[in-house]
Amino acid sequence: MMVNIIIGAIIFGYAAYTLVHFVKRSRKGKCAACSLNKSCQSQTCSLD
Repeated sequence: MMVNIIIGAIIFGYAAYTLVHFVKRSRKGKCAACSLNKSCQSQTCSLD
């Protein structure tokens, strides 16, 4: 029983972490959240 609770807490904790991380990155905008933002040569990002 205790193992099930621990596994459930790990799963829900990771899901919450992933959701928060996604929301924070999406608020930054397309280029700021991109993993290539420091080396990107593209001018496709707009200042919305």
